[in-house]
Amino acid sequence: MHTTRNQTLKSWPIPRKGTKYIVVPSHNKNSGIAILTVMRDMLKVVGKRKEAEKIMREGKVKVNGKITRDEKYALSLFDIIDIGGKKYKIVLKNKKYNPEETKDNEKIVKITGKKMLIGKKIQINLSDGKNIVTNENLNMGDSVALDFNNRISRKIGLKEGSRAIVISGSHIGEEGKVEKISGNVAEIKTDNTKVNLETKRIMAI
Repeated sequence: MHTTRNQTLKSWPIPRKGTKYIVVPSHNKNSGIAILTVMRDMLKVVGKRKEAEKIMREGKVKVNGKITRDEKYALSLFDIIDIGGKKYKIVLKNKKYNPEETKDNEKIVKITGKKMLIGKKIQINLSDGKNIVTNENLNMGDSVALDFNNRISRKIGLKEGSRAIVISGSHIGEEGKVEKISGNVAEIKTDNTKVNLETKRIMAI
């Protein structure tokens, strides 16, 4: 499935001139960006779709450490794409998703759901759609860093004093310090101002 270049989301930092059609990501269509779009229109490591298809068939493209051959696979916030040994992380800058070079081997995700399983194990649902079973003591709204084997490498609590990024709304992409949390509202101090936002709109980083 494709969309015209002029109909793409404003969060995609791609030029309005170029190929008429842009591939639609296979999932996470509201915030994901297809690998082909990132490689061709953002990083410009390939010039044509066939070039991207070729290096993907050869197993030279990985997402979070796993080989992918689907050019429509959706990259989302903090995903890490490895192209021939060079890694890029999807970040938010100026309200737009951008790939920036990185050496990271982990991805930060937000805990969006939690339930108790038999044997006192806990299943956590994550912002990128994954579900993880763990013995860790984690809270809704916290974040975790996952290594490339989907194991929790770090816990990042959403609390007063922690650093957070705004992940939706008019302040998307802004980062700052959590000054105060009252119920489901957090006060964030950014470089420019203080804003009060629902905790569902921010992610601890």
